[in-house]
Amino acid sequence: MARMTEQKRSADELLDIVDTEDRVTGQAPRGEAMARRLRHRCTSIQVRDPEGRIFVHRRTPEKLVFPSMYDVVVGGVVGAGESYDAGALREAEEELGVSGLPMPEERFTFLFDTPEYSWFVRVYEVVCALPVRPQPEEVAWWDFLPEPELERRLPHWPVVPDGLESHHRLRAWHGARP
Repeated sequence: MARMTEQKRSADELLDIVDTEDRVTGQAPRGEAMARRLRHRCTSIQVRDPEGRIFVHRRTPEKLVFPSMYDVVVGGVVGAGESYDAGALREAEEELGVSGLPMPEERFTFLFDTPEYSWFVRVYEVVCALPVRPQPEEVAWWDFLPEPELERRLPHWPVVPDGLESHHRLRAWHGARP
């Protein structure tokens, strides 16, 4: 019952709706924004531990979007009136189950646009030296993986598409070979 309440609350969350230039044009509940493919804002934060391993997780089956899929970033929607930076820190702390995380460092923004979805993604990176306690409502499994191990697993996992796109773009931003 608690998970159904969480999913309803998530669907009711108010989001800013934006145009092709990422300018706010209105607001809508998250469920409506998703159902009607209204463009909104999201954050995507790659989290590494002090050893450089990347935080990866599998989403719970009850998630509103991309249930039970693996993700290589944390993040989520930016609430109505919330800045990308505030949303990134909030989402990272919520999903990791920590407080006092350093402010994630902004890298770039891109439009994730498919026939089903449309949102701007602001991509960040952060190092988390705190012990993580991911929310059981959000995260079914998690680990910190060395990047070569993660790259070996990615072709075999169903991965959240915008998280995977963020990961690939971050690797290119850092000059990594595909």
